[in-house]
Amino acid sequence: QVQLVESGGGSVQAGGSLRLSCVGSGYTYLTYHKYFMGWFRQGLGKERERVARINSDGTTEYADSVKGRFTISRDNAKNTLYLQMNSLKPEDTDMYYCRSGRFGVWYYWGQGTQVTVSS
Repeated sequence: QVQLVESGGGSVQAGGSLRLSCVGSGYTYLTYHKYFMGWFRQGLGKERERVARINSDGTTEYADSVKGRFTISRDNAKNTLYLQMNSLKPEDTDMYYCRSGRFGVWYYWGQGTQVTVSS
């Protein structure tokens, strides 16, 4: 059973930075690198938004709202996904979730980590 565990959330003032991590376990031996990975966010009463995605070949995609501020990366040797968040804004306040997928389908979710940005 695949599990994704996020960490690194917290409270920060506007303009600050946070680095989120997501450790995956339970993947079939040496298949983690074959999955595309992503960070999503959703706050209470808000629509879910895909923040960033990184494919198995390392290519990345970002939501317009975070381009130039957030960087997604992965360390396949550690089964770990990262999201470096710089120049944070109050509107970045949300629960951030790590997801994993393959063959065009998002299969797995983490439990989320809360990010709160104060003005």
